[in-house]
Amino acid sequence: MSGRLFGVGVGPGDPELMTIKARRVVEEADVVAYPVARHGRSIARAAAAPYLRAEQLELALSYPVTTEETDHPEGYEGALRDFYDESSARVAEQLDAGRDVAVLCEGDPFFYGSYMYLHERLAERYETDVVAGVTAFCAAAAAAGAPLAKRDDVLVVLPGTLAPDVLAARLQSSDAAVVMKLGRNFDGVREAAERAGVARRGIYVERASGLGERIAPLSEVDGSVPYMSLVLVPTVTGRASPDGHAGSVSVVGLGPAGPHWLTPEAQAELASADELVGYETYLARVPRRRGQRRHSSENRVEAERARHALELAAGGSRVAVVSSGDPGIFAMASAVLEALEDGNGQYAGLEVRVVPGLSAMQAAAARAGAPLGHDFCVVSLSDHLKPWEIVERRLRAACEADMVLALYNPASRTRREQLARAIEVLSEQRAPSTPVVVARAVGSEAESVVVTTLGQLESDVVDMRTLLIVGSSTTRIVPGEPRLVYTPRRYPA
Repeated sequence: MSGRLFGVGVGPGDPELMTIKARRVVEEADVVAYPVARHGRSIARAAAAPYLRAEQLELALSYPVTTEETDHPEGYEGALRDFYDESSARVAEQLDAGRDVAVLCEGDPFFYGSYMYLHERLAERYETDVVAGVTAFCAAAAAAGAPLAKRDDVLVVLPGTLAPDVLAARLQSSDAAVVMKLGRNFDGVREAAERAGVARRGIYVERASGLGERIAPLSEVDGSVPYMSLVLVPTVTGRASPDGHAGSVSVVGLGPAGPHWLTPEAQAELASADELVGYETYLARVPRRRGQRRHSSENRVEAERARHALELAAGGSRVAVVSSGDPGIFAMASAVLEALEDGNGQYAGLEVRVVPGLSAMQAAAARAGAPLGHDFCVVSLSDHLKPWEIVERRLRAACEADMVLALYNPASRTRREQLARAIEVLSEQRAPSTPVVVARAVGSEAESVVVTTLGQLESDVVDMRTLLIVGSSTTRIVPGEPRLVYTPRRYPA
């Protein structure tokens, strides 16, 4: 009868952090196997050492490489594959002899653990039990006194082996993070943290709970670090201390609707802000964070909102002004820069950044196909800040140039005649069969995208949550359902 295989998580290094079950399994096993570096030290064995019996058989599974290069013809991956094949054979030999084998693994066996590669090779052939263990990042957070995540926070665990640009994007899109596998990857990890804007709250932890444990702010760590180290990026726990820094304003695009259209850069800016400023409806889309202050206002006070944001930043705060869609398209970025210029040097020294977002026209176009596949023009039908004569002139010019038109702010409850007049102007130069996309509330539960024509457009269904895309002479409707629209990339000679 074959023996039983145990994959035992021994925790991060401190023998007292082994679970009761892990200790019992280790004490009772006939054979204890563990990975060991070429220099002869084994973190897993050291953690379990107080619970080993003198009469137990020990299998030291010696890694062919750790941080050095390998001369294996298939490189590092080939060397490790051969190692796990050979180690599995050694463990199987003991199991076939009827002995129970406990394979020790630092941390948890199924969390970046070496045991899982033996498990893949042996679990289908032998009765197997996996004993969970305390992970290194849990021990690191406890040692650093750094709460990692709370309430609706998203915690991500990332390998430091990722390319810095990929790692930076992942760090930006998370509320809290752990980066493991440092070693020779440390410089890239630190670069990624800086690019993501999270280095300021990063905590470096080396050999958590074990001998030589070291905890330091990420900004203070330089030079080479061991592989058994990690970086914690805890959740934002409160308002950042002023620390004498100059204030800043970021105008952040939330996208047209929903968190799935929020960019990692925008999410990072919102998370690190001391103050949030915005139209109350858009501000409600941003998750609340303890310590952040919110300043909401109604829709038509953009100039006042922009001045308020600059005044808060002048006092040393990091301010995020939220805007739907892209902040640079009929939105708050222009208002903030206008207020900055009107300040006549009052806000000198402030950093003002515009963080792009997915625009409503991009979202609407994607839902319909590719109506913006060739040259296009974007016009707002609102005459609140410009004369209607200018709107008509631009509509005629776009028609004469035969460009696709994306029409923002087409109509409201009280402003209907502008849309009717715009349809008249467009109909003077465009055929009734011209494709029109009527996209309402894209991305929300009330989303509606209808493909029609200029001659059949029903203006009574259009409101301020609607965006219209009017095709050019080359725009086509693809036969079938759903109806898709595209504008060819080439224009007839």
